[in-house]
Amino acid sequence: MTVIDLGELRHDAPPPAAPRPPRSVGRPAGTLALLLLALLTLTAAAAPPRGPAEWTLPGGLGSAVFVSGDVVYVVRPNRGDGRELVAYREGRELWRSPLPGIGTAVSVWEQDGRVMVAGPAGNDEDWETVTYDAATGADVWRRRGVAFAVGRVLLSQSAASDPRPSITRVDPADGRTMWTLPSTGMLGFDYGSGAERMLLWPATGQVVVVDARTGARVAARDLHPVRPPGPRHVMTVAGLLLEIGGGLIEAYDLDTLRPRWTVEQKLVDYVDRCGALLCAVRPGAGMTALDPATGAVRWSVDRWARVVAARDDRLLVGDTAIGAGGLAVLGQADGRLIAELGGWTLAPQHGSGGPLLATRLLGGGRQLLAEMDLSGGPPPIRGVITGTDCTTGVTLLVCRRPAGDYVVRRLP
Repeated sequence: MTVIDLGELRHDAPPPAAPRPPRSVGRPAGTLALLLLALLTLTAAAAPPRGPAEWTLPGGLGSAVFVSGDVVYVVRPNRGDGRELVAYREGRELWRSPLPGIGTAVSVWEQDGRVMVAGPAGNDEDWETVTYDAATGADVWRRRGVAFAVGRVLLSQSAASDPRPSITRVDPADGRTMWTLPSTGMLGFDYGSGAERMLLWPATGQVVVVDARTGARVAARDLHPVRPPGPRHVMTVAGLLLEIGGGLIEAYDLDTLRPRWTVEQKLVDYVDRCGALLCAVRPGAGMTALDPATGAVRWSVDRWARVVAARDDRLLVGDTAIGAGGLAVLGQADGRLIAELGGWTLAPQHGSGGPLLATRLLGGGRQLLAEMDLSGGPPPIRGVITGTDCTTGVTLLVCRRPAGDYVVRRLP
């Protein structure tokens, strides 16, 4: 689920990006290979020796780090007022390239042999996306506005200063425009089912659903010829368009915009997937699980929110407190508290498919590292690490040291 308010995108808010990039931006999907076990001895003998299990990368104040597969990208200031992007594998520098603009990058991710970097272009409004060859670091293409991935589709939102806002599909290889549509108001996306959908929601008039791959219109309908009072916001999730406001959640089929169901739910901040259900999250804390087919309430909890992961019949959730102290395992079907994991902070993930890792402060610049397996028992401990502000990929864990450098650990 991704929703963008086209009037709110700022340099301090991450673009919707590489789905989560996105739920990142800057978040490319990892790939796991299944290896045959036959001829194991010969294969092991022929395999090159693995590199170090842990290494340090230079960063410094004002730097930012992003992980994609076995490559770590560091955005850091260079000489003068400029910036540079440096790519590393196992502590070895692969290449470095200068970055335009000022400040730091908001999102860095790989897509189709390219490294995409999105960030401020030099003022508080406009953004720029710069693209490099992932193998060499050569500058390939750049364009005004912020690019982001919706599944395997690369889209670009026009710069804030453009008098005619638009959304464009871009060819990752060369930056070529594949289609362009005008856009005003709200912009939403739904992906993951193989049918990437884009939602154009103007302040008045027809809501339009577009196939994000082709730019073709899928459905259009004025949901409210007479605009209802009070603020309302929309989002797309699980093949539904959800409109929230006036104490109600109204659901529409995303491919036809026909009404599906309406349920009374007050003080809803947003709605997201929680396994096979939808979870309406309240401001502050608490959430209610809804049946996506009917809107029927399945369960409600007062403390927990922010669904982190769903596996089998369980959910990993967190509270809304910043920092340590808020993870738990709930039963997906009934919301029953299975285990409370106090003191753990989940490490943000760049990409999907990697382990769910969390840290707990030990003091002295050290943290305990564990994997959240949703079993309900104590989380398996993966070791002790140094540094803070840790982030993970599929195979790597990166943490910042007090001086600003980064310590990288290969995950077993």
